[in-house]
Amino acid sequence: MQLRENTISSPLNYTGGKYKLLSQIFPKFPNNINTFVDIFCGGCNVGVNVCAQHVICNDSNSKLIGLYNYLKNTDVESFLNQIYQTIEKYNLSNSAEKGYVFYGCNSATGLGSYNKSGFLRLREDFNNLDENDDLFFVKLYVLIVYAFNNQIRFNREGKFNLPVGKRDFNRRMKNKLELFINNIKNIDFTNNKFSSFPIESLGKNDFVYADPPYLITCASYNELDGWNESQEYALLRFLDELDNRNICFALSNVLIAKGKKNEILESWLNKNQNYICHHLEFTYKNSNYQRKNKTDRDDEVLITNY
Repeated sequence: MQLRENTISSPLNYTGGKYKLLSQIFPKFPNNINTFVDIFCGGCNVGVNVCAQHVICNDSNSKLIGLYNYLKNTDVESFLNQIYQTIEKYNLSNSAEKGYVFYGCNSATGLGSYNKSGFLRLREDFNNLDENDDLFFVKLYVLIVYAFNNQIRFNREGKFNLPVGKRDFNRRMKNKLELFINNIKNIDFTNNKFSSFPIESLGKNDFVYADPPYLITCASYNELDGWNESQEYALLRFLDELDNRNICFALSNVLIAKGKKNEILESWLNKNQNYICHHLEFTYKNSNYQRKNKTDRDDEVLITNY
């Protein structure tokens, strides 16, 4: 599969997002896909750019899928108006209109010092909202925009818990949001655990892409035991079942990260000699975690059964 000339970037800076790897991943995808399933869609960088007759983007995070369905069914101008009303209500910065100097800030240090108070009020209000509230997903999106690294994270109680970030809803963010909304209208967004996805509905011309949390990283999605060895084994069994059904799949993962090896993944590969391991050329230089030895090279891979 060829990568489209004008790729679309997710409006969410989702941990482990694959936007910068699309040019290496897509040529290894099959051509002429009937149903494409992104079983851990995350930021949706893959699903929004893929060419298939039917695209399903699935994730176990109900709030994330709720946001995508809200964006899919919303009018762009209406959503933008709600965003600006929320920004004004919580006295957050609008650097696209007023610049950094107006807020006593600069682009190097960012807008966090100005936005902190309003951001914390917004976060508290959001965390007390019911998901059926009309402004639930508007406030969630604004929180993500003004949060640390524009990311999304919830604690065990389901509360949004990131601190304020350096940026705001600038022109670049606005353009990404508009382009994304206009290109997800035909995507089906589903909220399932990967193990509950109905693979019996898939056939030989369908394709499943899996980009799970990486077992051997310390990224935010692995906090609070978000992904463990039991889930890793279950995912590999899930992929084996796809293979048994003659359904093509591709798995994104890392064999080595920060000098640590994923022994479970390596053992699985050794047992399945028909699976192909493609080694990719990329390191996550912009990840928000700190590594002690910055010379360590991650071995990012794409594993296919075709």
